[in-house]
Amino acid sequence: MKIATYNVNGINSRLAVLLRWLELAEPDVVCLQELKAPDAGFPEAAIRDLGYDVLWQGQPRWNGVAILSRVGDIHETRRGLPGDADDTQSRYIEAAVNGVLIAGLYLPNGNPRPGPKFDYKLRWFERLHDHLAGLYALDAPVVVAGDFNVMPTDLDVYAPERWREDALFAPEVRQAYASLIAQGWTDALRHLHPGERIYTFWKYWRQSFERDAGLRIDHILLNPPAAARLAAADVDRRPRGWEKTSDHAPLCVELAAKAKRRGKS
Repeated sequence: MKIATYNVNGINSRLAVLLRWLELAEPDVVCLQELKAPDAGFPEAAIRDLGYDVLWQGQPRWNGVAILSRVGDIHETRRGLPGDADDTQSRYIEAAVNGVLIAGLYLPNGNPRPGPKFDYKLRWFERLHDHLAGLYALDAPVVVAGDFNVMPTDLDVYAPERWREDALFAPEVRQAYASLIAQGWTDALRHLHPGERIYTFWKYWRQSFERDAGLRIDHILLNPPAAARLAAADVDRRPRGWEKTSDHAPLCVELAAKAKRRGKS
C-alpha cells in the first residue's frame, strides 16, 4: 500500500501537475494540503476520473486538506482537530481506508514569531499531541501524514544557522514535534534514512531546487502496527522540477501487506 502526502499549494492552479503525478506515481492513498479552494471549488470530477475516491475539507483562499484513495472507499472519522470549537481553519481530516486509519494534516506556519500566529501554532500542536495519543494506542495501523511546518533537526534544513528565529525551526516547535515522537510514533523517512539530507520543500527563488537548498517539513508518522509493515519511504522529487508546480514534493511510504518478521535473536 503506497501512501503519500503532498502539499499542492493550490489544487486548481496546480491541477495538471497533480493529475500528471497521480498517473505517473500511482499512489494508493494521498493526503493533500493547502488546497486554497472552497468546498464547491474542489476538482472532484477530474480526480475521480483517475479512479480515486476523495474526501476533502476546503477553505476559500487558504488551507484545505483532502484524502484520495484508489484502494477502497474512504470512511470519514473526523473533520477538524478537537480541542477548540472556535477554530474554523481547514487543517485536519481523518478517515479509515482499506484497514488503515489515515490522518491528514496541515499544521500552521506560525510566522511571524513571536506573535498571535506563532501562539496559534503552539496551541494547535498541543491539541494534535492530545489527539494523537489516542490514535497511537489503536490496534489498527495508523498513518499521520502532512505538512507539519517543522524541521525537526539540523539535518532537515540546508542552512540551520539561517533559520534559528523562524517559526518552522524554533526550539518550542522542534520540542513539540519531539514530544509527538516520544509517544512512540515512527518518523518513517528518518527511520529508513537516519543520516541522509532529504528535503520535501524548496523555495521558488534563487534556484533553491537546483541547488538542493531545501527543508524537510512534510512528515509521515506511523504507530507500531503501521511501522511493522514499513517497507520503503522516499521523496518523489520529479514533480518539483515541472513547470507551474508546487514548492513541495510528495513524500511516499510503502506498507507491506503483512508485518515484517523479526530476525532471530
